[in-house]
Amino acid sequence: MKFAIVCLTAGLAWSQPLYDLLLKQGHVIDPANGIDKVMDIAVANGKIARVAANIPASEARKVIYAQGLYVTPGLIDLHAHVFGYSGSIFPDDSALPAGTTTIVDAGGAGWRTFDEMLDRVIRPAKTRVLSLINIVGHGMIGQAFEDNVADMDSEKTAAKIIERRGHIVGIKTAHFGGYGWTAIDRAIAAGNLAKVPVMVDDKILTLTGRTSKEKLLSKLRPGDMHTHVFNDRQLELVDRFTGKLQPYVAEARARGVLFDLGHGGGSFLWPVAAKAMAQGFFPDTISTDLHSSSIMMAESDMPNCISKMLNLGMGLQDAILRSTVSPAKAIARYPELGTLGEGRVADIAIFRLKSGVFAFKDAWQHKTLGTQKLECVLTVRAGDPVFDLEGRGFPEWDKAGKYEVIR
Repeated sequence: MKFAIVCLTAGLAWSQPLYDLLLKQGHVIDPANGIDKVMDIAVANGKIARVAANIPASEARKVIYAQGLYVTPGLIDLHAHVFGYSGSIFPDDSALPAGTTTIVDAGGAGWRTFDEMLDRVIRPAKTRVLSLINIVGHGMIGQAFEDNVADMDSEKTAAKIIERRGHIVGIKTAHFGGYGWTAIDRAIAAGNLAKVPVMVDDKILTLTGRTSKEKLLSKLRPGDMHTHVFNDRQLELVDRFTGKLQPYVAEARARGVLFDLGHGGGSFLWPVAAKAMAQGFFPDTISTDLHSSSIMMAESDMPNCISKMLNLGMGLQDAILRSTVSPAKAIARYPELGTLGEGRVADIAIFRLKSGVFAFKDAWQHKTLGTQKLECVLTVRAGDPVFDLEGRGFPEWDKAGKYEVIR
């Protein structure tokens, strides 16, 4: 009898599905692993268990079919606003419907306020939230605070980074309206102490005493990031008279300075983007600078930003690289993030690439038409579907033995 019970139990165990979730027949783009073809992805215990062709549907508890769609690692938005800033958005409301599973808050909290952000935003969110901590101790709460050089403490900023290393991935300096280099110098000093990169959002307006050339070649270190790459108030990327790419920009890139899109509500201009990209200068990382204004008018979520890059000449595979692997590397979270490698966390996005005629707006609300538009269909975060536009993971409603269309 004991032998029979053992055999029965073993048989039941043998029949149990191997995987919690199986994504079938989608075109997988995983730049980290050199995959660009139709594959299946199996998920177990919140991690990628297998990536292969034709994994049997019988081996999974839930199967989602993705024929004709693109399957990618969950996107990483390197520049968003979810705390401190007056236009902050709770990340799950904007990131997950866009296929974005990781966002980096760009300067909302400083060393004085980061623990509040940890409790109010980072821990409650399903989205993975990381932080570029502001060099200003009070964070991004208005010009009077952001111009206060007395609150730019390099040592206390570095100490908070070291204390919260799992959540803080770098430093942000933004919106400084004063004269000279104090904000950038103190941010970089903190970066040196904590061994993290700095993201710069810095005006080069008349009477600031700052220039793009000096900033890129004398101030920023290899690995530091200049966001708002296509806005000529923070960075003179192309010559305003000739339209040619500035020589010092190529020189800065060659020495390791990174250029981030940072679309936002005022920082993506068609004339700058079109001229730069026509000369082969693409942003190293694609990000949204998403906040309550940019999400409504400019609609600058990650699929929208990627769509604009596609219509300006970037290939889809390259755009996914700059939305997954490249930002993960920029914040030293690769290969933990940004890949569909077996054993990695199952952060996955599924997209439809639509063809037609679509209107796109820049941050100054000028419109142009494009022929490609990326749309998020489904988002998986740590193995769980958290956004499903078309109910692909939902069972069909069987009414009276047959499926019906409700009219």
